[in-house]
Amino acid sequence: MQTKNLALTGAAALCALVLVAPPAQAGAASVTVTVMGTSDLHSNVLNWDYFKDAAYADSAGNSVGLAKVSSLVNQIRAERGADRTLLFDSGDTIQGTPLAYYYAKVEPITQTGQIHPMAKAMNAIGYDAVTLGNHEFNYGLPLLATWIKQMRAPVLGANAVYDRTGLPAYKPFVIKTMKVNGDKPVKVGVLGLTNPGVAIWDKANVEGRLRFTDLVESAKKWVPVIRGLGADVVVVTAHAGDSGLSSYGGDLPVENASAMVAEQVPGIDAVLFGHAHNDVPQRFVTNKVTGQQVLLTEPGRWGQRLSRLDFQLTKQHGRWVVTGKSAATINTNTVQEDPKIVQLLKPQHDTTVGYVNKVVAKSAQALSAAESPYKDTPILDYIQQVQVETVKQALPDNTLPVLSIAAPFSRSAVFPAGDIRVRDVAGLYVYDNTLLAVKLTGAQIKDYLEYSAKYFNQLAPGDPVDVTKLTNAGNTPDYNYDQLSGVSYDIDISKPVGQRIANLSYDGAPVPAGKEFVVAINNYRQSGGGGFPHVTGAPVLYNAQVEIRQALIEYATAKGTIDPSGFAVQNWKLTRDGVPVF
Repeated sequence: MQTKNLALTGAAALCALVLVAPPAQAGAASVTVTVMGTSDLHSNVLNWDYFKDAAYADSAGNSVGLAKVSSLVNQIRAERGADRTLLFDSGDTIQGTPLAYYYAKVEPITQTGQIHPMAKAMNAIGYDAVTLGNHEFNYGLPLLATWIKQMRAPVLGANAVYDRTGLPAYKPFVIKTMKVNGDKPVKVGVLGLTNPGVAIWDKANVEGRLRFTDLVESAKKWVPVIRGLGADVVVVTAHAGDSGLSSYGGDLPVENASAMVAEQVPGIDAVLFGHAHNDVPQRFVTNKVTGQQVLLTEPGRWGQRLSRLDFQLTKQHGRWVVTGKSAATINTNTVQEDPKIVQLLKPQHDTTVGYVNKVVAKSAQALSAAESPYKDTPILDYIQQVQVETVKQALPDNTLPVLSIAAPFSRSAVFPAGDIRVRDVAGLYVYDNTLLAVKLTGAQIKDYLEYSAKYFNQLAPGDPVDVTKLTNAGNTPDYNYDQLSGVSYDIDISKPVGQRIANLSYDGAPVPAGKEFVVAINNYRQSGGGGFPHVTGAPVLYNAQVEIRQALIEYATAKGTIDPSGFAVQNWKLTRDGVPVF
């Protein structure tokens, strides 16, 4: 971590974080300040789908990308006055598309000195502050530090602290001073909070270096400091949803704590939040201490929405007081891309398009992931095959059976018959996970599969099968439905959760509870993502930080042809009272 990114400490030093904006509207008894916000951009700059090599399109007619956001920002600045507007982001910025991957891994900015495409675009648009999301840590602290150095806007993360000292590792907050002609300036403070789940999801990158403290406790510490420095408006930018729930156990602070911050911490006017990828135009939460209404908004994902928050301030007893506030989310499909951003990013975009269209192999037949959530499909077996082979080669002295775990990340993934390109493989494995291998017993594997099988809704024998209602029980996402290769088993969806795995066998015989296996698994799952049992404490036998997506590409390149006859095995199926569903 570069020392330039250290947060300043002490009241005097924190004053140095105050930034001065251009003069605001003419002096009056009241002023309006507009805050614009994005979140979960995930490196979408242009309205482009790199996996399909075409303009982005979905069934809802959404657009994506900062070029669209820029056009909306320009409109609002023109309408409200550029000197009365601010632009913030709530995190998950530098990961998520092949564009981000290319400049993190293929031509890493840490080695080339190139400006990261997200820094280039956000600097051009003129962001005033950006908060760290959990995915900012995916590519390691050196790349994160390089991106922060390239950003003109301060990058905030008050609750990311050094493991040994507990001091902030990043700037906690910033105050923007907006001059009012003929009157006292308006000061807007923004506190940035990131997600505690980083400690799990990017354990390999942060363990022993950073800790992530509770959002509520962190806000209680810093909001009074911001108010004490004269902030008239306090906005929290939080990379945390508003449900109050977590995807992991109770040993870490709450994952989706944005509404809790609003309820429990006095002195906050609004929370611009992210992480959940929801479109929340406006929500009010009552602060339990003051009874004041706190405004919340979330601008969806990928630049599909821009949040606009309007604060009316009135002069009372010589100071500005917020007397009204509202929020809305604006759909970016209502504008064209800003040609300035398109032109600025064209070289890096074109480079990425060339990379994803590189042919790496041929496929003997078309393979689709459309049915992968409820059927054993060859395209997921390809992932399993590569993971097993990689682990076997890395553990030449291993005598235990090697199994593999994979989940259906994308139902739209396809390997077409004929040429397979990088984008086809990247579209199948859309996350930047690395490969590990752990040791599990037969009993632990049974528990693991039972936990995974909660993904299915219960369906009585004889009831009609509707595949659109079969999966995602309890809002379990597809990426948290793990399938296991190397053993055979049935999932009886007529049974209640916890009693569904039947006929678990290895090499034609029932799996003994004490039998040991080596299991290939990704880092997200092994570190606790999804809350699956046994894996976080299991002995790790292999962890060479091999990226699974890259391993899939290299395996295909080496083989030349992807032929399911060499790796596809029907080893699991859905049943009802022993009768196959399909």
